Amino acid sequence: MATRSRPSSKKCTVIGGSGFLGQHMVERLLERGYIVNVFDIRKGFESEKVQFFLGDLCKKQDLLPALEGVTVVFHCASPPPSSDNKQLFYNVNYTGTQTVIQACKEAGVQKLVLTSSASVVFEGTDIKNGQEDLPYAKKPIDYYTETKILQEKDVLKANSPDDNFLTVAIRPHGIFGPRDPQLVPILVEAAKSGKMKFMIGNGKNLVDFTYVDNVVHGHILAAEHLQKDSPLCGKAYHITNDEPVPFWTFMTEMLEGLNYDAPKYSIPYWLAYYLACLVSLLVLLLKPLITLKPTFTPMRVALAGTFHYYSCEQAKRDMGYKPVCSLEEGIRRTVQSYPHLRRDG
Repeated sequence: MATRSRPSSKKCTVIGGSGFLGQHMVERLLERGYIVNVFDIRKGFESEKVQFFLGDLCKKQDLLPALEGVTVVFHCASPPPSSDNKQLFYNVNYTGTQTVIQACKEAGVQKLVLTSSASVVFEGTDIKNGQEDLPYAKKPIDYYTETKILQEKDVLKANSPDDNFLTVAIRPHGIFGPRDPQLVPILVEAAKSGKMKFMIGNGKNLVDFTYVDNVVHGHILAAEHLQKDSPLCGKAYHITNDEPVPFWTFMTEMLEGLNYDAPKYSIPYWLAYYLACLVSLLVLLLKPLITLKPTFTPMRVALAGTFHYYSCEQAKRDMGYKPVCSLEEGIRRTVQSYPHLRRDG
């Protein structure tokens, strides 16, 4: 019978380590002296310091080799929320996470740190300084969020100090930074096609945007403070820049930093929302004849026009969290990292 290798307190696996957040996580863990495995469906970068394991998240036999001798697993694998592939959301966020939990227990992993989302409590209405004790959304803003709720519930429920298996969930909000394949490229594409002329609402709604280094910092702090007698066990924590900013101020700084025009006109929130609902209804009615994928959806209107920012007090108290990069500096670094998307002139 094969003997299981003894876990090293500095050996970890980043599930989804080839992705945007995952790559930043791997880099910081290496800087902190961790031995790092990456498990993903693809090899997203080259590094002699990292051992890569490629496979299917839903197959335990694929996962187990990547977890051998590992103490901590960071689970940040996720399909892009902008995808409309419901089956993929369910497979990765829910079924895959159940497999991760089973594989971790079988491999003797002691700590599982999940990348969740602050949106698990958001229903499209204002949240101001939201605490972690807000109830899960009964009407999630999209199916992606619905599966993130299922995922977080399962991970937190799996926390079992008696079995030496501890879990915690990190809820970031509005992650951005260098190499982000979502926010900046989508924003620039919208500006190029003339879709960034209108601001939704009065521009005063505050939102959390979180620089990627702060999200990584929160995950590592959580892993290092997760002990049998700690308050982190089986809990969720908001991690943000702790600097809520008007949504359209942030978008303007990004756009102008890349030499694009900021929105010049505003449209009342209620009007934008009902127009988006009308578009969604038309798409539904036309579905038998033609497949359309509108960018102007009720969910996106809600994200752009409501307050949604969250308190980090619990993370400050329980794990000493403090952002390592300010919002201003994060925006500057992000804009500088996209010279190829900058408009000439």
